[in-house]
Amino acid sequence: MNNVDVVVVGAGQAGLSGAYHLRRAGYEPGTGFVVLDHSPAPGGAWQFRWPSLTYGKVHGMYDLPGMRLTSDDADPERPSSEVVPAYFARYERAFDLRVVRPVHVTAVREDDGRLRVETSAGTWSARALINATGTWDRPFWPRYPGQETFRGRQLHTAQYPGPEAFAGQRVIVVGGGTSGVQHLLEIAEVAASTTWVTRRPPVFRSGPFGEDQGRAAVSLVEERVRRGLPPQSVVSVTGLPMTEAMERARARGVLDRLPMFDRITTSGVSWADGRAVAADVILWATGFRAAIDHLAPLRLREPGGGIAVEGTRAVRDPRVHLVGYGPSASTVGANRAGRAAVREIRALLDAAPAPAGV
Repeated sequence: MNNVDVVVVGAGQAGLSGAYHLRRAGYEPGTGFVVLDHSPAPGGAWQFRWPSLTYGKVHGMYDLPGMRLTSDDADPERPSSEVVPAYFARYERAFDLRVVRPVHVTAVREDDGRLRVETSAGTWSARALINATGTWDRPFWPRYPGQETFRGRQLHTAQYPGPEAFAGQRVIVVGGGTSGVQHLLEIAEVAASTTWVTRRPPVFRSGPFGEDQGRAAVSLVEERVRRGLPPQSVVSVTGLPMTEAMERARARGVLDRLPMFDRITTSGVSWADGRAVAADVILWATGFRAAIDHLAPLRLREPGGGIAVEGTRAVRDPRVHLVGYGPSASTVGANRAGRAAVREIRALLDAAPAPAGV
């Protein structure tokens, strides 16, 4: 059993922010806190992004606290899967965060007033926990009648290899988020045909998107998690930013959207009104869900299906803080949430000193 004050689960932007603020608060790595990361190398989910997502296409990447990502290190033409992991690796070394990886956290349990964190690399006992596991490990695959009969290929954004793999093929892209649109625009350049299908009509926005609009969007997501509902993405309430590339694609008809189909057939998809589209590939750009199953033994979920959170603190257990969850699921939000979580954890632990000998 490894005893620490705080266990941080995840070493993406949110986890590294939490670890940085723990160090600033006086907690030492290895004894005061430990960071456990499921990924094989630094970079969080960024290391798994598709090669065509260059750093210049990334929306609103925010620096980690205490160390800027300089223009010398952030060539906009390089894949983000190279730029960001290299930055995170430098950050871990600069602040001596000593991330332990690869470690899979299987369960977090109550253990006589402490939290028992069970993992593939042993067990840690902690007084508090910062959960920063993100969503990448839980891609959401909708289910539709006939899905198992489709003779073509089905894949999710998490498996997207880049546009070259779709050359000359008929491709259906499902999903109205930013990733879905990025995939669609890339694939349309090489595919025989593309069809865009979304559950709801997409909402595009143009013009500046300032701090006031950002705060309003975040507050809507925040209200859901406060009520214990599963979080929505911030993009779902902000709409899609209309870029020049999207304007050109719209003029060519690439962004002509169809409503969600009713059935998948052996050779494509069909609607109840008799319409059908043939396809070689169905690409599900249908998002991700929070990777929080390891917290199930603590019974933090509300009847609505989510974990009720005030700020970053789980309402049902003040020792547990969720960073990068709901309203803090952005790079700037994760930074702020890491700082807020450590502030509350420090106050909680100072108010209840650890038993002698622990």
